[in-house]
Amino acid sequence: MPFLDWVNKTQAVNIAADVPYHLLQFQSAHGDASAENLLIQGDNLLALKALLPFYRGKVKCIYIDPPYNTQSAFTHYDDKLEHSQWLTMMYPRLVLLRELLAEDGSIWVSIDDREAHYLKVLMDEVFGRDSFVTTIAWQQRTTRENRKTFSSNHEYLLLYTKDYTRFAATRNDLELTDEVRARYKNPDNDSRGSWQSVSANAQAGHGTPSQFYTLIAPNGKQHDLPNGRCWLYTEERIRKEIAANNIWFGKDGNGVPRIKKFLSEAKAGLTPETLWFAEDVGTNDFAKKHLIELFRDADLFDTPKPESLINQVIHISTNPGDIVLDSFLGSGTTAAVAHKMGRRWIGIEMGEHAVTHCLPRLEKVIGGEQGGISKAVDWQGGGGFRFHTLGEPVFDADGGIHPSVRFSALAAYLWHFETGEPARQTFDTPLLGSHGGTAYYLLYNGILGDRRPQGGNVLTSAVLAHLDETYPHQGPRVIYGETTRLGEARLREAGITFKQIPYDIKAR
Repeated sequence: MPFLDWVNKTQAVNIAADVPYHLLQFQSAHGDASAENLLIQGDNLLALKALLPFYRGKVKCIYIDPPYNTQSAFTHYDDKLEHSQWLTMMYPRLVLLRELLAEDGSIWVSIDDREAHYLKVLMDEVFGRDSFVTTIAWQQRTTRENRKTFSSNHEYLLLYTKDYTRFAATRNDLELTDEVRARYKNPDNDSRGSWQSVSANAQAGHGTPSQFYTLIAPNGKQHDLPNGRCWLYTEERIRKEIAANNIWFGKDGNGVPRIKKFLSEAKAGLTPETLWFAEDVGTNDFAKKHLIELFRDADLFDTPKPESLINQVIHISTNPGDIVLDSFLGSGTTAAVAHKMGRRWIGIEMGEHAVTHCLPRLEKVIGGEQGGISKAVDWQGGGGFRFHTLGEPVFDADGGIHPSVRFSALAAYLWHFETGEPARQTFDTPLLGSHGGTAYYLLYNGILGDRRPQGGNVLTSAVLAHLDETYPHQGPRVIYGETTRLGEARLREAGITFKQIPYDIKAR
């Protein structure tokens, strides 16, 4: 498979692994204080790395609207990057997003044709070509731009998944439209209800000999196949279908035979298409009008996405309660739509508009704001979110654990490091849990009492005896602590691998 190469690619590839882990610093709660939704202000590269120990493999849908590299400096972000800088910016963020994505999850990326084709090859490299689902063309404007060589009226959404087969099996259909429902009639008053008809013949390329015959209608009329066609059913099967009143020969019985398909038997919805029209999912101008209603005195984004567009993305890819993430949150549209649709969400935004736009918009959503998709989903308000900023790095400049790191935070990181799994449990004892037959312990922050050796930060004979009695485990154990007073033979006899804080953590 071909790969992109650019100046500083090696640096871009290494960045994701080298990004330091940071704490998330709680600032405020809004609405329901117990809600799991997160609004994070800070560099999204650092924030994504900070989320890994807690959300790895748990995010069902990622939608991002990164800078398009149009060589324009917009009000709220600089979209003027040299091409290799843009690729270097995108690569490590895509790597971290991939790690956060669930196995049946999907990532949707809005982009225009300036970088779309490079982004496709880049995402092939990060996610794998087999994970590519499709490219969607969205009609983002309906007016003609006469000042340009061509009027660009569409943008793209690149869609990838972690596991194509699992995504295909779980993704949702679109709801049947009134236009589609109107195609179903009941001209013969069939007791099974409305139906529409489809052709009873198909291209002959894969037909068997039993699908070539002269069909005799109930009134005796003969129907021969057009050239290059075969009947969908064998002669035996067609007779059964006629007897069951499943074949339509027109009101007078002389029409070309067609198969009746009943609305009651149709699948629940429509297969999503790759052309998304403005009349269905809105335009940039439609979104701007909504933002004007929300922020009458604030600067607006130049190319906001309409709530109806994000609604369609989230509807296809998730169900209520699933996690939606947007690491280029902008004006907060993805979080607002996810909230109204009953999904959990995480939104990350670097600039001050995390406070000036995202936070007040989401407060209005909690209050029952009625713009965007609110009426379509019968949104009445409720829920809540927590606002965080990026805190200190886990390790200080000297390689030690930062003093602000508490036991539960370090435990979550260690659990993730050792098992590769997100930290779902509560960490309030030295035993973090077991995985693959191995138990993991952490002696830190005086979890057993105080900071003296006998208090629990140092693995001594007394501490080991306490662990054996209170938190026993039959099998190998990994114990993190400041140091150990036990010799190698004693550790080996007890089935313990001891790892010293902070050195063995830093090495990870």
